[in-house]
Amino acid sequence: MSDRNGGKKDQRPADWTPAGPVTQPFRLSPVILWLGVVSMLTDVSSESVSAILPLYITAFLGLSTIAFGILDGINQGASAIVRIAAGYASDRIGRPKRVAVAGYGLSMVARIGLLFASGFWALTAVVTADRIGKGIRTAPRDALISVSAQPEYLARHFGVHRMLDNIGAAGGPLLAFFILMLIPNGYVTVFVVSLAFAVIGVAVLVLLVPNLSTRPKDTAEKDKAEKDKAEKDKAERDTADAGEGPAGESAADNVEAREVPAGEPGPVWGFRWRLLREPGLGRLLAAAGLLGLLTVGDGFIYLVLQDRDSFAVQWFPLLFVGTNVVFLLLAIPLGRLADRWGKARVFILGHVALIACYLLAAAPVGGLGATLACLVLLGAFYAATDGVLAALASQLTPPDKLATGLGAAQTVVALSRMTASVGFGVLWFALGPAVAMLVVGALLAAGVVASWFMLRGGMLQRAAA
Repeated sequence: MSDRNGGKKDQRPADWTPAGPVTQPFRLSPVILWLGVVSMLTDVSSESVSAILPLYITAFLGLSTIAFGILDGINQGASAIVRIAAGYASDRIGRPKRVAVAGYGLSMVARIGLLFASGFWALTAVVTADRIGKGIRTAPRDALISVSAQPEYLARHFGVHRMLDNIGAAGGPLLAFFILMLIPNGYVTVFVVSLAFAVIGVAVLVLLVPNLSTRPKDTAEKDKAEKDKAEKDKAERDTADAGEGPAGESAADNVEAREVPAGEPGPVWGFRWRLLREPGLGRLLAAAGLLGLLTVGDGFIYLVLQDRDSFAVQWFPLLFVGTNVVFLLLAIPLGRLADRWGKARVFILGHVALIACYLLAAAPVGGLGATLACLVLLGAFYAATDGVLAALASQLTPPDKLATGLGAAQTVVALSRMTASVGFGVLWFALGPAVAMLVVGALLAAGVVASWFMLRGGMLQRAAA
């Protein structure tokens, strides 16, 4: 394995292969628990809105599926604008909580905008602001999880967080369902309740999550020593007659000319494309991007089911509940399976479940059983891919670029899913819901095969490093 941490071997376990014998028992960090609570409260806020957004846009406001596709694409991908930048900022300051607070706070402010937005452009601005907030917070939050977790149980720790996250993701649509049952067309009431949960989530993050450092100790100490030396050199030269050294060079020139010794990491100044040359990371990002291009937004899948079965609109939020209940039930078991059997294998199998969901949604046979089966398959897809992808990316990224690497993976997925949502909206308009779903399912099947070979190449690349 390559030396990536200042002359010390990276002690995190191999990410493509099953974990070896484990001697330490599993212990859940309080940091991960509190981050899970923050995500749970925030997801009650965001998913209560997401559960009614498809109907609010297409039925209440009367906009087309193409308009919904654009808004859903923004919902999927606007966060990509800032994910890498947020990861870079987190790595540079070494305190991810500060960046995460900014992201959660922006999403909270966007909830206020929902109370006043009623047209396409106003909704576009609000959804964009909310998703940018998500993009800011996600990589720093996952970096905090990664440094707080036991390395041999990394996927399981992410699974615990995702389980708590999806308790909120299931509770939000359920809350929206009860509000709409009690108050027909009570969309504004849903928006007010959403804002209240967002405020509570930010308060828990600020008050109860510690401001941990994610910088490796040796890197932080060396950066401090270099900074102290630079300040000392400058002070000495400032006492000279013209502020110049013996060669006529300023202190700033000397500081800039200093090179970091070979084998030692320098200060973290931002994203570098050479990060993608880390063994296996570039192939992981390529595979995640390809599969993301063929991942239809949940709202479209639920609209396909509603179009086929014509159930009452007040039941629509329960589709989100069903998916997220399956997600939270399977997040930890599939995280454990990924740690033992191999994360790449579980990641690919999750997309196989998504193919089955597409085909079942497009099938002419409907009814409660078929709908429930779709929700189970969709929930299994998220449980097998969301936290597992984060665990893969975190283990393939140098420790001093952790949030940046996570942000890169999240950016690729967000951009590709944004493109998929817009494209599917057009495909639905041109071919109809069932045929459009069949086309995407067939393309995803081919994408899964191609991605498996990409990941296998990454396995060999990683093993040879």
